Amino acid sequence: MRKDVSLGNIHTQMSESYFLGVLLAVAGGFLDAYTYATRGGVFANAQTGNVVLFAIHLAQGQLGSLLRYLIPIAAFALGVVVAEAVRDLFRPQTLLHWRQVLVAIEFLILLASAFIPQGSYDEVVNVAVSFVCALQVETFRKIQGNALATTMCTGNLRSGTDLLYHALRNRDPALLRRGLQYYGIILSFVLGAVIGVWASAWLGAHSVLLCCGLLLAVFIAMFFNRDGAVL
Repeated sequence: MRKDVSLGNIHTQMSESYFLGVLLAVAGGFLDAYTYATRGGVFANAQTGNVVLFAIHLAQGQLGSLLRYLIPIAAFALGVVVAEAVRDLFRPQTLLHWRQVLVAIEFLILLASAFIPQGSYDEVVNVAVSFVCALQVETFRKIQGNALATTMCTGNLRSGTDLLYHALRNRDPALLRRGLQYYGIILSFVLGAVIGVWASAWLGAHSVLLCCGLLLAVFIAMFFNRDGAVL
């Protein structure tokens, strides 16, 4: 029997629960801080920045620098394709949920990244993290029915603020709750970034192992609502 998580009269699968959303947002913030602090000052999670930097270097004729930004963008796009392919391949299966397969892939990539030396191979790790973030953002696109991103904040800030405005204007507690959920995910992302900075200063490249622990918790949690049904 499937164990669903409920909030008031809202019932969701564990993979769309707020609990998992918080864990994944912490992981998303952690990864941005990790690549910035230990892998050459790059936000491997923020592809908008890479697109802007690509355009700036293109406009300035610095063609030799373009691949530095184009490769992470391509890795992110590849991650979206892989996530959809895994979904199609594993959706009929009952042993593991397709989201668990993708979380396992993320775990293994970050585990390998933890043992790649800092310096010459930083760009390899940044590409790997871009790929991981794409898997996460494509796999977990909703939390309790809301379109919430766990690896970036801009969309969450817009949606959360919009909901809070209408909640206060219409005195609607349901909208207020939804708006606060968006801000809760943003704060979770910030918490993950803070932990990432502290852990990176303490453990260096190995600090990403803490993020592996978060993904392991997500993987295990998703067993609690499995009944073999297609989700």
